[in-house]
Amino acid sequence: MRILNADTGRWVCHQARWARSWWARTRGLIGAPALQEGQGLLIDRCDGVHMFFMRYAIDVIFLDEAGQVVALRENLRPWRMTRLYRRARRALELPVGAVAAAGVEVGHQLRIEDQ
Repeated sequence: MRILNADTGRWVCHQARWARSWWARTRGLIGAPALQEGQGLLIDRCDGVHMFFMRYAIDVIFLDEAGQVVALRENLRPWRMTRLYRRARRALELPVGAVAAAGVEVGHQLRIEDQ
């Protein structure tokens, strides 16, 4: 799938995987190679993330059920964690710099498109 920032018209990522199962959500990116430009992981039922056992930093966009951005964490480094965002229903994990490149801000609307 790919994800568009509807407010800026810029693509946030062109190649995203969707973590829907319990195992996929729990594992996230642990043990996976670093995300490349244009890649992402969308995690369902997620209001916070941890970076325990990770080897690289990421950007994270927290979305509500409608796809509106409720929080951002840029350059989240290994062995850190975010707070819990009560309104968040999904987390989009991206390579560092992807949030800035797509001009994503809190309140923006992201559109998820299946390819």
